[in-house]
Amino acid sequence: MQHRTQGYAFLQGRGLEIGALNQPALVPDKCEVVYCDAISKQEAIQYFPEVDANLFVDVDYIADLDKESLSSFSDEEFDFVILNHVIEHVANPIRVVQSLFRIVSSDGVVIISAPDKRYTFDVNRTNTPFEHLWTEYKLNTTAVTDEHYLDFLQAVHPDIVAQSSTTDLKHHIDNVRRRREHAHVWDSNTFRSFLNECMSRCSISADCVYESSGDENLIEYFSVWKK
Repeated sequence: MQHRTQGYAFLQGRGLEIGALNQPALVPDKCEVVYCDAISKQEAIQYFPEVDANLFVDVDYIADLDKESLSSFSDEEFDFVILNHVIEHVANPIRVVQSLFRIVSSDGVVIISAPDKRYTFDVNRTNTPFEHLWTEYKLNTTAVTDEHYLDFLQAVHPDIVAQSSTTDLKHHIDNVRRRREHAHVWDSNTFRSFLNECMSRCSISADCVYESSGDENLIEYFSVWKK
């Protein structure tokens, strides 16, 4: 995607990409990248059999963003951090944003993107309000609730919900949880507003040096932030 290529041009040095799975960022050759995920390559192959196993990256660090965030990494450890289409899966997005800026150097770069619901299977879901996310942050939430995944099923697979008994529905929710489907939903405008409000309330100092919205790229809100 051309808009991502333009954003990656801001990167240099050693960086961390979180949740790359089978679609790692195509960063400039001058960059060194290590990979972090909640599951190993072998687990990813098992959970996503529809994907060519050869495409998954080798995971250097295992870290569950819900339970431990990025606590295993030191302050300012990386020159850049990349988080593409991960934040919509986590239980506590605001804590994740805080962690991204904590582990990047004082003049480092954070790249963060989220799917624009208007161009995904989330099109019929409601944008997640910031205050909902702020409540999860204040409560130090460490797990996505069943209600989030039920909302996903009702909007994306309403036939499953309509035809399922209570026992069957629990099975479907558990399956959605294993696959870590989308817990939270935004369009480009609300995601940019989320980032602005998050940085304001958490006293994160960074400037957006590049962005591309779903109106332009028909898939996501993609942004590059200079700390």
